[in-house]
Parts: sequence; C-alpha cells; structure tokens
Amino acid sequence: MLKLLIGTTNEGKLAEITALLGGLPCKVMGLVDYPQPLPPIAETGSTCAENALLKAEHYYQLTGLLTLADDSGLMVDALGGAPGIYSARYAGAEASDAERNASLLDEMKKVPEAERTARFICSIALVGPQLKRVFEGRCEGMIARAPRGQYGFGYDPIFIDAELGRTFAEMTREEKAVRSHRGKALTAVRDFLQEWLAERLKDMPGSQ
Repeated sequence: MLKLLIGTTNEGKLAEITALLGGLPCKVMGLVDYPQPLPPIAETGSTCAENALLKAEHYYQLTGLLTLADDSGLMVDALGGAPGIYSARYAGAEASDAERNASLLDEMKKVPEAERTARFICSIALVGPQLKRVFEGRCEGMIARAPRGQYGFGYDPIFIDAELGRTFAEMTREEKAVRSHRGKALTAVRDFLQEWLAERLKDMPGSQ
C-alpha cells in the first residue's frame, strides 16, 4: 500500500488530517511514525502556501514518500493581519497554545466587538512523483473576549465561526471539519487524491 507522510509533529493537526483522509487507499503516517527522526526545515516563506510547499518538498526529498504538509495562519484585522504566518510562534517559539491565546487576547482587550474580525487561512501542499500541488481553505470569524470550549487546539478556543457563533473549540471534530479552513482545504485534497491514487494503483504490478 502507498504511504502518505504528513509533515507535522503537531498531534492535534495530525489527528484532524488523518480523520479527514480516512478511507483513502494509502497508509497515512506522521513524522513520529517514520523509522528515524527527520530534521525540520526553517519556514522562510512569506505566505502560508510557500511555507507549506517548503515543508512538503523537504520531507519528500528526505523520504521519497508522497508527502502532505500544511501551514495555517490566523489573520486578525485589528492587528494588521497578525499573527499571520507567525501564528505558531506568536508568543515565542516555546509558548503553549494557552499562552499564545492569552497574548493575543491581551492585545485585543480594547478592540470593540465590531472590529474583532479575523480569518483563518490554510494552505496544504502535496508533493510526490511528478506531483506538486497547493490547496487552500479559509473561513471568516471573530475573536472572542475569552477562551471557550474544550475541543481542538491552537487558536480554536478564541476563534468564533462567523455563521454559527461558536468557537472552533466548542465544535466536535466532525463539526469543525465542515467549517474550518483546514477542513475545506483537506476536502479538496481528498477529492484530488482519490483520482490520483486510483491512477497510480492501476499501474502497479498485480493491480489488474
């Protein structure tokens, strides 16, 4: 069976991606499942798409496996689009999710409700033999006054979905998959992979 390497060490992200790609004719594995540790690559891109592609190409070159990597950013209008591509490192490289959320909320404490608009953007790169594609998903919302909910990870507890009025952390994984930036991008990835994998498997020995 073909292997699909997910280029992340984030357990929450890996669980989301694995669940959304379940049922495809390939074995999904994370970096922690690879036989030996793989060195990370510096995310030097100026956009989520560039960073996602950097990571996917890096791990594909190291392993030769079909590789998926994503990069996501929370863009807050009142902060001029920050934290953006620095979302994971916004409160420092070693900061926890709770510390990042607290730092952003502190910056937003004087921002009125009408100006707390924000959006999540997710770029997912897929790199393999004669393959290099980037898919994007986005969702609109608002920044909460305080964390809400027990699910998810990252900024989920403070991002309120524009239509449902609930934070991503107040949604089950299944609900979030329909609404979120990553869920939308992964739906496009899944549709593409179903056809791409079918063509690859058709040409493999013993497939007739």
